[in-house]
Amino acid sequence: MGGWGPILIVGVLCGAVLDARARDLTTANFTSANFTSANLTSSCGAELMPAGRVNRVIDGRSFMLDDGREVRLAALAAPPAETSSAGPAARAALAAMLAGQTVALRSAAAAPDRYGRTVAYAFTAGEPKLEPKPRSVVHAMLAAGQARLGTEPREPACAAELLSWERGARIAKLGLWSDPQYGILAAGDLTSLVAGQGQFAIVEGKVLSVRESGGTIYVNFGRRWSQALTVTISKRQERMFSGAGRNPKALESRRLRVRGWIEVRNGPRIEASRPEQIEFVEAN
Repeated sequence: MGGWGPILIVGVLCGAVLDARARDLTTANFTSANFTSANLTSSCGAELMPAGRVNRVIDGRSFMLDDGREVRLAALAAPPAETSSAGPAARAALAAMLAGQTVALRSAAAAPDRYGRTVAYAFTAGEPKLEPKPRSVVHAMLAAGQARLGTEPREPACAAELLSWERGARIAKLGLWSDPQYGILAAGDLTSLVAGQGQFAIVEGKVLSVRESGGTIYVNFGRRWSQALTVTISKRQERMFSGAGRNPKALESRRLRVRGWIEVRNGPRIEASRPEQIEFVEAN
């Protein structure tokens, strides 16, 4: 069996892969009363929401609860089940963690997304004798390499947590990271960038120049913007980026890793609307 077949099997069995960083998220019996803000130790998420029992897993980042709520896991960019060979593997991994489980939820957005889904960080019970505190499903998916970190707003402490778990999977080439299709793209690889139009990607390179025109700041990775990646930042968001240590005008000559959706408009570009989309590679 070649291609994604072995990964699908690993996704179904799941335990060996998840043990690399997250341990087994077991099917221990408990109620929502077991979940409190105090024992959910992750820095990610805001207020605690009503817990629920998982009825069905939809894809690699969303599931239905018995009470009718559809939950989308915050911060994850998972491969789409319908258009990607990696999608079924991600769904299988999530199903192995969540099937029949009760999950605690911490909100990640003030309102449902445009599809009516609750956006949250989910937690399952740990093994009582080995790991009594709940474990984060988002962290486990990143640790297994079954999803990449997305672009949603995060507190700095949460962002550091999630990047660390993603980094471990990337270094170990787990899950998606074993497939070149989901690897980090070079900012000067025009062919791959154009081929990735409309897709989520992580792109790395050295910034050659930063220019401003009208209400947009252009962070250029090539001498000609039509031949390499350009990251665009709205001038209105400059203060937010600067406050997060990513002053756009100070990015020149820095080596960056940028994540987001590739657009092609006279050249490949990614719009950065949040500072969390930009990493300094020398620090990672």
